[in-house]
Amino acid sequence: MRLFSGLYARVMIWARHKYASYWLALVSFTESSFFLVPPDIMLAPMTLARPERAWFYAGLTTIASVLGGLLGYVIGLFAFDVVQPWLISFGYMNAYLHAAEWFQRWGIWAVFLAGFTPIPFKIFTIAAGVANMALLPFVIAAFVGRGMRFFLVAGLMRWGGPELESSLHIWIDRLGWATVLALTIGYLIFISV
Repeated sequence: MRLFSGLYARVMIWARHKYASYWLALVSFTESSFFLVPPDIMLAPMTLARPERAWFYAGLTTIASVLGGLLGYVIGLFAFDVVQPWLISFGYMNAYLHAAEWFQRWGIWAVFLAGFTPIPFKIFTIAAGVANMALLPFVIAAFVGRGMRFFLVAGLMRWGGPELESSLHIWIDRLGWATVLALTIGYLIFISV
């Protein structure tokens, strides 16, 4: 099924748009507190489209994501009762309970791990607020985890350059389905831990 190739072509057009950086910042900010789409989906094609701006895009994504994480922290600290029904309705409540358990075991390392991996970061930012985690360690762990992830993505896309972009046209559907499978397996492992 060739679902991802058409989407890839459209995303590459959007990645070159003059307002793409603003959208990248918005998606990065909202994903860390309540939105479902990870910023990597925009960061990777934008870096492929303009590899000379790779480090700018990675930095923008990191800063906006950490600022969004602070919003998630505030939500957890002051408004958890308001968002708890949404966590339940979107099926995130079990993930939240696991995140809270991770905080009990590993503290700051849970934020770092969630920032670097495809685990939903918003769950950990909200849980950090509920747990009243010290703010400075939270921000440092978020910056390091998110920064490592986004600079790695941007660096790989920049390194691959135009050759990678043309190769992706051939492999995008297989890679897309493999990613969906990997994310599903990762999520199932996360909720079973």
